[in-house]
Amino acid sequence: MKRRVNQVLRGAVLALTAATFAAEFRTPAEQRTWHGHLFGRIPYDWRLPTLQRIRDRWWNPGEPRLFTDRAFGVGWDLNLYRLRQLALGR
Repeated sequence: MKRRVNQVLRGAVLALTAATFAAEFRTPAEQRTWHGHLFGRIPYDWRLPTLQRIRDRWWNPGEPRLFTDRAFGVGWDLNLYRLRQLALGR
């Protein structure tokens, strides 16, 4: 059962990744940004990650969301600062 779930998750991630590249390649080359939201909801970012972007996603006191757009790839990152605040009851 666990193996099947892993296969389904792996397939879903692969499909979403392919969809992000398809969306970018449908856009004229001069307008491609390599980051955005798939289906208006699922964030992706294929630009080379920077230390600033990683910090803004993983440790951002100014961001109220627990889950932030991913610094690189498809999906979400965890704002560890916000997680800490929630764990401390703040």
